Amino acid sequence: MSSNLTGRDIGFAGFGEAASAFARGWGGEVCTRVAAYDLKLEDPAQAAEVSTRAEGFSVAPAPRAEVLRQARAVFCLVTADEAAKAAEEAAPLIVQGTLWLDGNSVAPETKARAARALGQAGADYVDMAIMAPVHPRLHKVPLLISGPGAARALPLLESLGMEARMIDDRVGSASAIKMIRSVMIKGTEALFAECLLAARRAGVEGEVIGSLAASNPETDWPRRGAYNLERMMVHGGRRAAEMREVAKTVAGLGLSPGLSSAAADWQARIGALGLEPGAEDLAARLDAVLAAL
Repeated sequence: MSSNLTGRDIGFAGFGEAASAFARGWGGEVCTRVAAYDLKLEDPAQAAEVSTRAEGFSVAPAPRAEVLRQARAVFCLVTADEAAKAAEEAAPLIVQGTLWLDGNSVAPETKARAARALGQAGADYVDMAIMAPVHPRLHKVPLLISGPGAARALPLLESLGMEARMIDDRVGSASAIKMIRSVMIKGTEALFAECLLAARRAGVEGEVIGSLAASNPETDWPRRGAYNLERMMVHGGRRAAEMREVAKTVAGLGLSPGLSSAAADWQARIGALGLEPGAEDLAARLDAVLAAL
């Protein structure tokens, strides 16, 4: 597949934050040839918002069967708990030889399940890991790819101006890197939350932050704490689902996933509060979370 795309050669399975960021980065020249389907399009209460957002990026919202019939490369960007199901539901409809770029944050076992379903349908599966927040980099966010379709996918991604690196041809290589990295990244967010919420409730957060700064002066602890809380307040539900996949990854390696499971609980608890983060103010965010818990 080359950059000389015709018709709606590219499709999205799921049109949330990541898909919107890719479409925005590609711009209208590419996206006039892109279609998307999303479960929210089947919900009258949510369909208008998804359609308006897609059309704003020159992406055509369409039924699943239509997108899969026309697309020759599909970016699957759904929630972690829907990733395998999305692949299995697409398998009976997908055209043989279609690239399926699975960019969901899930365990290698989950990607293997998706790859089996699509492989049996004749699609070329790509394990794609998105290695940083999509904002502000949009389609330039760093990607790792592996799996049987990775070698075919690499020139397509490059033609779209995306920053991808191929690991190997095994399903699970890219996702294992992403999942194991998340033990630290999203686990650290949960540690910040537990530490600073406890310190605030005890009335000693100034002393605790001062002690942390004395030990690790290279970190701006209030700013980092405020940022981590914002990520959990806004995206905690999605991050919790990812951390459950991280726990599955760790357990599959014969190790205890206790910390990853606990991080998932904190992410879910704070995300479920439905709080607006407001200004970048650590104390205000801590107070808001404590009041709502």
